[in-house]
Amino acid sequence: METRQRQADRTRETKRKLMEATVECLVERGWSGTTTTEVAERAGVSRGAQLHHFRTRGELVAAAVEHVGAESVEVLKRRAEMAEKSTHAVVEMIADFHASDLFTAALELWVAARTDPELREQVLELQARLGREVYGLALELLDVDDTRPGVKDAVQATLDLVRGLALANQLADDTKRRAHVVRYWARMLEEQL
Repeated sequence: METRQRQADRTRETKRKLMEATVECLVERGWSGTTTTEVAERAGVSRGAQLHHFRTRGELVAAAVEHVGAESVEVLKRRAEMAEKSTHAVVEMIADFHASDLFTAALELWVAARTDPELREQVLELQARLGREVYGLALELLDVDDTRPGVKDAVQATLDLVRGLALANQLADDTKRRAHVVRYWARMLEEQL
């Protein structure tokens, strides 16, 4: 029994290393530079171990899609636990989350999914699940009820806005402008809610 547990722990650890290395590759090298060989090297595992867990690049990236989704939600939840509950603080936290490396990795997957039907299906599921989680968390943090008129649209517009700001941050540091837009939007959102 103990041997099985050790093997299960090693398997989990190897997969975790491969997922983290895949995300790092996506952020640093983009979709085209993310190869199974590069991921195995970064993860510090043999090519054979990588192939044992993920036979193809598609399988590896599909697992990374799941990893990015689960990790993204956990990071946002941890930040939410420590966040101030003002409208500005909530919008700022969600905007900062979308400007993270996890968003960059997810963006690489979204772009690749545009022309890859198999990956598109997986990314659409991830996007829907992550969207629901972030939307629900935003409602909770803002302490609002989306059955009230205008609330659902205002919260969804906030999420769309921060994704757009995160896209603008991909090519150059947009921190200063993002902070200004977040402050402005938070004031408008507070009036709406």
